[in-house]
Amino acid sequence: MPGPSDRPGLSRRGFAGASMGLATMALSACGADPQTELAVGRPPSGEAAFQALRSSGAQVVVAGEKLNVDLLRRFYERHDYARVWATRPAQAEALAKAVLRSGEHGLDPELFFGSLLQRRDTFPPLRRELLLTHAVLTYAEALAFGAVPLDRRKASEALTPDPVDVAAVLDTAIGARDPVAAIEGLAPGTTSYQALREALRRNRPATPAARLRQIEVNLERQRWLPRALPPDRVWVNLTDQRLVLYRAQQPVFTTRVIVGEEVDRKQSPEFRAQIEAGFFNPPWIIPQDIVAADILPRLDREPDYLERHNMVMRPNGEIEQRPGPDAGLGVVMFDMPNRFDVYLHDTPDKHLFTRDNRRISNGCIRVQNPLEFAALLMRQPVDSFEPVLATGRTTRRRLPTPMPVFLVYQTAFAGPTGGLEFRPDFYNRDADLWRQLQKRPQDRESGPLAGRLPIRA
Repeated sequence: MPGPSDRPGLSRRGFAGASMGLATMALSACGADPQTELAVGRPPSGEAAFQALRSSGAQVVVAGEKLNVDLLRRFYERHDYARVWATRPAQAEALAKAVLRSGEHGLDPELFFGSLLQRRDTFPPLRRELLLTHAVLTYAEALAFGAVPLDRRKASEALTPDPVDVAAVLDTAIGARDPVAAIEGLAPGTTSYQALREALRRNRPATPAARLRQIEVNLERQRWLPRALPPDRVWVNLTDQRLVLYRAQQPVFTTRVIVGEEVDRKQSPEFRAQIEAGFFNPPWIIPQDIVAADILPRLDREPDYLERHNMVMRPNGEIEQRPGPDAGLGVVMFDMPNRFDVYLHDTPDKHLFTRDNRRISNGCIRVQNPLEFAALLMRQPVDSFEPVLATGRTTRRRLPTPMPVFLVYQTAFAGPTGGLEFRPDFYNRDADLWRQLQKRPQDRESGPLAGRLPIRA
């Protein structure tokens, strides 16, 4: 393992029923096993079927495809379990067409049963009703939150937007002159999202498949972000290996950063946190997994390794490196509590920022100009930090206002002038995410710190 001076981090990675009688649809009643479709000699009336939908054990299956009962129930509760589309044919047609155009957002229409939706007129009225409602609601969810839910993503892909009740949105939309606008309005309005959509529209016929997939996965990543980004924020695009500070939506400071290595256990994650304070002269609490993987094997070869690097073994198996000019976290670490124990911090190894490949940390983000960054966050001059640094003691200074910080992984995004820029997928996350975005991917592929925590520097 590299010496602690190449690995900043005060962390743990960081610091502190009923059936329709036909095989194409089944609603299971609450008294039945929810996994079993009931055989009924004659189809129930529409009203009876909707009553069955009230059951917590209900299932709805159209042409072998399960519909989302929870979403259907949330919507039809608003309409006393009555049909809505028979009296709104224009809205129904417009919304169905919108779902079938979901490819304009980099989404596979089959995620919303597009093939069934195209032949919806061949289904009996109730099935047609529920199929359309399901398609529109799931499409709305994909635009609002992303098509890949959090529980199907990698643990490192933890960004989520603010909650939205898509059933309420659709309920409002069907009473509007343009119902599609309300659904489409759930998608991000960022410059990057618009640039990516335009690139997808313009380049579909002539662009290599790999580039189109890159655009599609980055549209999805945009959908994981809040619809209204905080006007003041810190933005770290891991693929760009840069940090940008925004004030009132304008970039006011940028600097190079070092990010996690490419091996899985050291990759920097995607998440949102709040920078609450800065720790000056921070110690580095080295997590047990890093100790076991990197330091203990070294001790066999260099028994004096801990002493030489101003380190001590803690009773719980972690190692603490005391503050000092060569400490792994440098002179300042930014306190931004998060479940990954990943933090922004200084490093004594300034020469590493001259490298193009700056993927060399244990997961934390090392900042090239940390004191200038701290001064902007704390709204103080840089020289105001000199006295506290001179003491050599660990001191915590709160920010006047906590600052939102986003760690994102965008391999395609709008640059400063609005043009689309691309970056290497060095963590190999794009391909897996693209497969998650497909209903049948093989088809498309063929075409003094109390409670100090360890930090992953």
